[in-house]
Amino acid sequence: MPIPEDVTGDEIDKDVRQELQSLPKTLAEDVARNLVMVARLLDEDPEGAYGYSRVALRLASRVAAVREAAGFAAYANQKYGEALAEFRAAKRMTGNIDLWPVMADCERGLGRPEKALDMAGAPEVHKLDKAGQVEMRLVAAGARRDMGQLDAAIVTLQSPELAANSVQPWTARLRYAYADALLAAGRESEAREWFAKAVEADRDGSTDASDRLAELDGVEFVDAMAEDEVGEAQAPAPSEASMDKDEDDKDGDQDDRD
Repeated sequence: MPIPEDVTGDEIDKDVRQELQSLPKTLAEDVARNLVMVARLLDEDPEGAYGYSRVALRLASRVAAVREAAGFAAYANQKYGEALAEFRAAKRMTGNIDLWPVMADCERGLGRPEKALDMAGAPEVHKLDKAGQVEMRLVAAGARRDMGQLDAAIVTLQSPELAANSVQPWTARLRYAYADALLAAGRESEAREWFAKAVEADRDGSTDASDRLAELDGVEFVDAMAEDEVGEAQAPAPSEASMDKDEDDKDGDQDDRD
């Protein structure tokens, strides 16, 4: 797959670069450039990211960072079985537990919420940092909802991190998930409160909390361009009578000139 000339491979994280030092220099550069493309496209063009991840995987399947990148690319394309296999491979290679929450979410994607809940209660969770533990809580709550256990999902999300006033990278998503679970349980006034709190914490627009809040408040957004197009499409065509009148006027003008 083509790679833009401005992508050198030097853009990758230093830890990944260090992993690639086990490869021949030219090969390491090729793999690095493909990994950069995976990172660039993952959010906006997941299919493209997946394509580059497959190239990197073909070139260096024994590098943990490559397996991890392939896992995230597959995950972004909802290829959960493939993603889980890649994450497991990366974990075996490094012993790193950071991928545990996303591995559990892959189990959800495969229709196995019970397995995700088992992973949420495993000893590995205690080895996660705070961000990882919050992510695991979100996955566990999602698994509860998958199983129709709305009240249990709400309880799962109730935590010191949810109640904290300080804003952390996970705060907006945690508040949003809590608001969404409340709304699904029919607790609309509480849901509105927490969507508002999610908006306060969502400094980079990572959720659509503001839209959900507006929806609860009965605010409707109108696409001005679409409205103009509809107005033009619905503009009445001139009636036959008016067209006849225009013709008569033209004929009268012609007679006057004659």
